[in-house]
Amino acid sequence: MAYLVLVRHGQSEWNALGLWTGQEDVALTEQGRAEARAAAEHLRDITLHKAYASGLSRAQQTLEEIKSALSHTELETTHHDALNERHYGDYQAKNKWEIKDTIGEEEFTKLRRTWDHPVPNGETLKDVHARVLPYYQETILEDLKEGKNVIVAAHGNTLRALMKDLDEVDDDHVHELEIGTGEVVMYEINEDGSVGNKQVLNQGGKA
Repeated sequence: MAYLVLVRHGQSEWNALGLWTGQEDVALTEQGRAEARAAAEHLRDITLHKAYASGLSRAQQTLEEIKSALSHTELETTHHDALNERHYGDYQAKNKWEIKDTIGEEEFTKLRRTWDHPVPNGETLKDVHARVLPYYQETILEDLKEGKNVIVAAHGNTLRALMKDLDEVDDDHVHELEIGTGEVVMYEINEDGSVGNKQVLNQGGKA
């Protein structure tokens, strides 16, 4: 058995402004860095063997804050674009609350949370799942099957897409999956790759 630790990045500069960040490369705020350090406190009793982060700065900065807080800066780390946030197409870099006012609450909720609702020139959550899950199965899961405890620092939609599979959530209920900024979710992964116990170790921020 091994532990899979999922951490959503801390608050970014655009989270604070209410902008749809998507695949724009935006740094953490000081609050975001503090959220990452707070997340680390829930991991002090776990020996981490491997780390993964997306190709975007906010996830990498979150992971570095955690590694520093745990005095574990030498942890083997891989960055990969498969873990990048969902691309929000025409809505990327725009104020999400202004978009909500324009398209209405029902359409806005479908856009943000449902499985396969289209985004103009962007990705659906189904699209994100199609790139995240193979990377998990072919790379991260192999580490877990070897008994290595793994931490993954990524993004709200990236982690929701992965949690859909880990939690065996059907398409119609994927909107119920949430993970806040700086939130830590830990799974026990058995030697055969199956999922055991799940724990939410802290309450993340809203963004």
